[in-house]
Amino acid sequence: MMNLRFRTPSSVADTAGLASNAAARFATRTVRVLLATLCMLAVSRPALARVQPFPSGFQIEAIKTDGATIHVRVGGKGQAVVMLHGFGDTGDMWAPLAAKLAHDHLVVVPDLRGMGLSSHPEGGYDKKTQAGDIAQVLDKLKIAKAALVTHDIGNMVGYAFAARYPDRVTRFVAMDAPLPGIGPWDEIIRSPVLWHFSFRGPDVERLVKGRERIYLDRFWNELSANPKSIDEATRRHYARLYARPGAMHSAFNQFAAFPQDAIDNNAFLAKGKLTMPVLAIGADKSFGPAMASDLRFVATDVTELVIANSGHWLMEEQPAATVAAIRAFLDKR
Repeated sequence: MMNLRFRTPSSVADTAGLASNAAARFATRTVRVLLATLCMLAVSRPALARVQPFPSGFQIEAIKTDGATIHVRVGGKGQAVVMLHGFGDTGDMWAPLAAKLAHDHLVVVPDLRGMGLSSHPEGGYDKKTQAGDIAQVLDKLKIAKAALVTHDIGNMVGYAFAARYPDRVTRFVAMDAPLPGIGPWDEIIRSPVLWHFSFRGPDVERLVKGRERIYLDRFWNELSANPKSIDEATRRHYARLYARPGAMHSAFNQFAAFPQDAIDNNAFLAKGKLTMPVLAIGADKSFGPAMASDLRFVATDVTELVIANSGHWLMEEQPAATVAAIRAFLDKR
């Protein structure tokens, strides 16, 4: 039989000391458990990605054009590249790409007329006029030639710029949106997914006012491969910008100009196709290879690329693959 012996305290002080030591040990163990739990949570829950700021060396310019003031981010050194955003984003979407390019490119990132922090004029939302905005931005910055990287409505402005000023464009990357009036445009706009192309007017603006986040969520949710890839911080950021006075009115005017854009694009095409190298990037859950098919109607030298596991929001859904593809194309000589 084992002879178990317990130490019995000989005084109240001993008893208090043992209790104090036990309490200290318990507190230490508790803290360790809490810290371990927090560490496990930090590992198991990915941090929410936020809209990335531009590198610290970038400057902000407000450049006056014919009828607008364009908010422009400028930074880096080397060959120039202009990045044009679309609806649901602003130039802020390009920060990850700008960070990768700025060490050997002069990066120019405007907010389109009526969008982001640019001014909100009543007119000039046809893409031919906005191509003039971009030309005047480059003139102000003393940039003769640049590569173009564009997405969504930015594609339309980019094409108009390349068609109007072909000698100023060295390369053209266009991502995941068709060109008005080109190829199967009339078939594309009949898709139920694109009902928003005709969603505008005073009553529409009254419906959306104060509900900009709800309206934008529809695009981020339905046009993405995985809605969770557009995180809460990103949604809040852009919803605040589109809730600014005049922002949604201007955004609706971008779509209202599509019929005129179709007329202008066919006039551009009648003068000949683009001859600079073009990279057509489609998302595999969105336009996919049809993006290259569309660009081949207007350009002679088109490279096709489809980004896997992405919907329309390529820079938010698959930033690493998208940035790598753009970087590789721009680096070609």
